[in-house]
Order: sequence, then C-alpha cells, then structure tokens
Amino acid sequence: MIMNYMRKVIYSTAVAVTLLTACNKQSLQDLNINPQAKNTINVNFLFTSAQLGAASGGSRGDNRYIDWRTNIGMASTAIQQLAAIGDISNNGDKYFHNPETSAAPWEFIYSDQLKNLGEILKQTGEGGFADGLAPNTRQASRILRAFLFHRLTDLYGSIPYTEALQAGNGIFFPNYDKQKTIYMDLLKELDEATSAFGTSDADFASADIYYNGDISKWKKWGYSLMLRLAMRISNVDQATASTYVAKAVAGGVMQTNADNTVVPMAVGPGLWTNQNGISRAFYPGDGGNQAYLSKTLVDWMKGPNTASTTDDDPRLMVINGGIGVWSATSTGSDWALLNGDPLAQKGMPNGNDLGTLKTLENNQNFDPNVSYSKINPKLLDRDDPYMLMNAGEVHLLLAEAAERGIGGLSAAQAEGFYKAGVRASMQMYTIYDASLTVSDAQVDAYLAARPYNVWKPALEMTGEQLWMNHFLNWYEAWAEWRRTGFPELIPTNYPGNVTGGKIPQRLMYPTSEVAGNPNFQSGASANDYTTAVWWAGGPE
Repeated sequence: MIMNYMRKVIYSTAVAVTLLTACNKQSLQDLNINPQAKNTINVNFLFTSAQLGAASGGSRGDNRYIDWRTNIGMASTAIQQLAAIGDISNNGDKYFHNPETSAAPWEFIYSDQLKNLGEILKQTGEGGFADGLAPNTRQASRILRAFLFHRLTDLYGSIPYTEALQAGNGIFFPNYDKQKTIYMDLLKELDEATSAFGTSDADFASADIYYNGDISKWKKWGYSLMLRLAMRISNVDQATASTYVAKAVAGGVMQTNADNTVVPMAVGPGLWTNQNGISRAFYPGDGGNQAYLSKTLVDWMKGPNTASTTDDDPRLMVINGGIGVWSATSTGSDWALLNGDPLAQKGMPNGNDLGTLKTLENNQNFDPNVSYSKINPKLLDRDDPYMLMNAGEVHLLLAEAAERGIGGLSAAQAEGFYKAGVRASMQMYTIYDASLTVSDAQVDAYLAARPYNVWKPALEMTGEQLWMNHFLNWYEAWAEWRRTGFPELIPTNYPGNVTGGKIPQRLMYPTSEVAGNPNFQSGASANDYTTAVWWAGGPE
C-alpha cells in the first residue's frame, strides 16, 4: 500500500512540475490547454494531482500558502478556534485586510485543481482523447470539481462558474454566476455523477489516493457532500434542501470514520507538493506560524466547571498539546511540554497584541509562548493526512435536518444522529496518532452530562458540535458558523480593523480580478468583508 501511494505521489509530482513549468506565467484567461494541441498526459495523472492539490494547494509553488493565508490566517481566528498576537497574515483575529489571504483560494483553486479537472472532463467527454476510457475518473472528477467550486462560492459569493476556464473556447473574460445558480447546478452535478459510477477499474484505483478506487466510498462522499450543500442552503431554500437531503439519505452517506475523505500526505519526494500544508505552516523552522488556541475554544472544551475535569470535552487534551514550547532542531523539531494539566490549560483571548495581553495579565514581563495552550504537535507532522470531510459532520447535519423536519427525517431521529455525530467527531483523530484515542466510555460520559435538547436547545448543541468538528478544516468551521450562528461569538474590535468590529462574512476578490475582468463590476458580489453570502442571508 505504501509503495502504491508513493507511486501516486511521484505521478502527481511529475504532473505538478510539468503543469507549473507550462502555466506559471499564464494569466487566468489562458489556463485551458490548447484544444488543438496533442495532450499525452494520462487523465489519471491529472486526477491524482487535483486530488493532492485539494488538500494544500497543489503545484503552485508552496503548499503552505493557501492554508497559512486563508484556512489559518482568516478562518481559524475569525471563528475563534485559534488566536494570534500581531501578524497581519492572521487577519481573521483582528479583521485586517490582507490581499494575499483574500486572493489565495481564487488563484490556487482556479489555476491548479479546477484547471486539471476541467481538462479531464474535456478529455473524457464525447470525442475527447479518453472518451469512454476512464468513466470512473470522470465521475470522481465531477464530485471533486463540485467540492472545489462549493468552497470558492462559499468564500466569495458570485464567481465565474458556467464560463470559467473556457479560454480554449474563446471566453477570456468569464461572466459571473450568482451563488444560488451555482448551488443548484452543483447539487445536480453531485446527483448525476454519484449515481453514474460503474464497476471499479484498475486505472482508476491506481490514480485514486482518497479511496484507492473503492466506488462504494466515493458514492458515500458524493452523497455526503450533497447533504452538506443541501443543508448549507436550508435557511434560504428549504424546499430544495429537503429534496436533496432525501436523495442523499436514500443514496447512502458516510456512516463511520472509515468512510472519511482523507488525503494521504508524505514527507517526500516533493517538499512543496506532498507535505501537509497546515502542518508546514505551523512547523517550527519551516512555517513557524503561531499555534495558540483561542480562549473561546479552550473555555468551551473545559465546560462550565473550570475547577474540575469531569465536565471536560475529551478532545481537550487531544487537539491541545498543553502549554509548551515547540522549537526547531537540526533534525526536525522538539516539543518541550511545560504544563499538561487539563485544569491549567488556558487559551489566548482573540483580538490582542503583546501590549494588550500584558495589560490583561497585569504582567509587563508576560510571555504568551509559555503561557497559552497550543495545538497538539501530534496533529502537525508534515506527513499527517489532510481531512476533507468526515462522518461526524454527516451525522450532525442529519441531526439538524431531523430536528427541523428536512428531507423526510423526523425529530424523533435527531438525538440518535447527534450522539453518533459527537462520537465520530471525538474518535476521528487516531489517523494522526494512535495515542489520540477517545474511548466509548469517555464519549458516553460526555453525552450523559450534556443531555440532548436539555443542556442547551437542540440546534444550538448541534451547531456548536459542527463548529468543533471542523478543527483544522477551518474553512468549514467558518462556513457553518456563518450559517448557524453557533457558537455565539463575541467579535473583537482591534484599532484599524476594516469591518467595524464585525466578524468577517466573506473574502474580498483578488485585485487582479477586479482590474482585469470587465465583467466584474456587473456580476460580482459586494467586494467587502461584511456582506453575507446568499445562503447566510445575503443577496442572491
């Protein structure tokens, strides 16, 4: 299995280098491969490259970049799971504008993964180079394409969709599609692609680094993604949401953590392509980004009784490594734990710099590096897997749907889905390290101490668990918070912020797109941080 994965990584790296060399200086309008030119790259190689790129940005030079700028720099701190001191690249903490943070998803996803997937769909379509030769690769590409466009529109709102990446057909300045239109088509694509898979084939299995060609698991991801998108629009179009929730349940969604969509990563052979971009952003001596846990998150996991561990979330000492110093060494890194007592764990308040922290702590010699809890280094090895979706999220979405009577589900089913979601969410971290195990007994005790729809209202409990489920996948934590409003976060109001002290609701468009696409002014959404996207109650 290891050799198969390494072979796939080598294929992906080769493709990444080829594509980067060919496309590095191209503008967005030139991303499509010339349809008149002979293309001898096997579509399965393109598929592997797109799969790998969906984790940390792919072949565009630095796999830390998109995670560092956007997943970490904006999303993780905006929804108060991490906190930062003063670096403007962590602009979600203090609501600054950072052009790189806003541009990174647009530049990486359009020009890397979506370009590769678009070429696969062209080659495997009628009359294409591989027409009829890679049917499962085609359907999997449609699902991955839906995943990526869904991420883009969630971040920006209206985006080029129907006319995107059509330079080969003479469309150099694509029109924008409204988010509602995009979501309707993405749901249709997921419905068609997931139901169109055939019997597994060797070529697809050799290319697929997610599920090694297991069609049953691809279907579960397709229907689970359908469920996510349906619930994402449920506050603004419940009728459509209900239709697709029912389709997803009937088709078969993820049931256990064995179904999770996980991207395997490796230390080599490609430093910039194959390593986990989240890990590299935090790794000392490489990325070295701040890894402080937020006070909001730590306090939430510690429960109301801060003098006892009996009401702690079992994840407290799973995602939290304790209070310690992580430093670079000649051979890698060293984690010096200073305080691993759960009762002593302390998160950093969001929206502060070193000066305000010294005032808050009433200590002019205060050192945050030895005072606040940090992400567990066991989650941040450079070859740790990268999770795109998991069964815990699926069960929690089903719990919400059942509580609200969406998709033919009933309120009587909600508690069962909720408990399954919490259990799967707590027990999914063993892929990073076997020691990060949460036992069934621990989960049972936690659930018993927080009775469903008694501890708090049912939808608040589910919304908070969805927020917690997406630790490391802060794109989705941010999206779910924008949709549900849970947990109830207190915004920061740092001097010079650009939102008027409001938690950001979206990214701004890249300046190159604003200036370079003449259709921007007529088609784009509001180009600010505070206007909600359509599914969060903003303009269509």
